[in-house]
Amino acid sequence: MAAASDVFMPEVGSGKLHVLAVDDSHVDRKVIERLLKISSCKVTVVESGSRALQYLGLDGEKSSIGFDSVKVNLIMTDYSMPGMTGYELLKKIKESSVFREVPVVVMSSENILTRIDSCLEEGAEEFLLKPVKLSDVKRVTDFIMKGEGKKGHKRSRSDDYSPPSSSSSSISTAFSSVSHPCDLSLPASPSALLSKKTRLSI
Repeated sequence: MAAASDVFMPEVGSGKLHVLAVDDSHVDRKVIERLLKISSCKVTVVESGSRALQYLGLDGEKSSIGFDSVKVNLIMTDYSMPGMTGYELLKKIKESSVFREVPVVVMSSENILTRIDSCLEEGAEEFLLKPVKLSDVKRVTDFIMKGEGKKGHKRSRSDDYSPPSSSSSSISTAFSSVSHPCDLSLPASPSALLSKKTRLSI
C-alpha cells in the first residue's frame, strides 16, 4: 500500500503532477500534451494502451524503467484506440495493486452513454468529451494537487451530487458549488462531463 501512495504523490519539491497521456491520434496527443504543460504538469505521452502498460511495467514483462522511476499521478486515456481500448486499459490499471489508486480520466469524441457508464463503473475518475478544454484539465489537476488526491483518496460513488443550475452565471460559480470535479456539468456543455450518479438519476 505504501508503494501506491508513493506513485500518487507529486514529486517532492517540484509541485508538478506527472501525467501519462494515452492517445492513438498524433494531433490529439499534441493537444492534450500542450494543455497539460500549460497547467504546469510533467507529461509523458504514448500512442497506445499496450505502450502505456509497458511504461507502467504492467505488460507482464520486466520493466526496464523500474517502479521507482515511474511516479505517475494521473492517467488520461482516449477511449477508442486500436488493439486496446481506453476501457481495457482502465481495467488493467485498476487491477494493479501498484497503480489502482491513481486517477484515470477517459476521453472520447463520441457521446455514448453506455460507454460513459461502463468507464465510471470500472473506476474512472471522469469521462471527458473531446475536444478537451483547458478548463477540464485545470479542474482535474487542481483537484489532485489541492484536494484529497494528494492523500490517495479515491472518490466514493456515494459522494453527494449537487448539479449546478443551468442558469449559472459563470463557470467559476459552478466550480465553487461542488466538492469534486466529477460532480460538475459545465453550463456551456452539460454533456461534456457526466457522473455515474447523474446518469442513474435521468
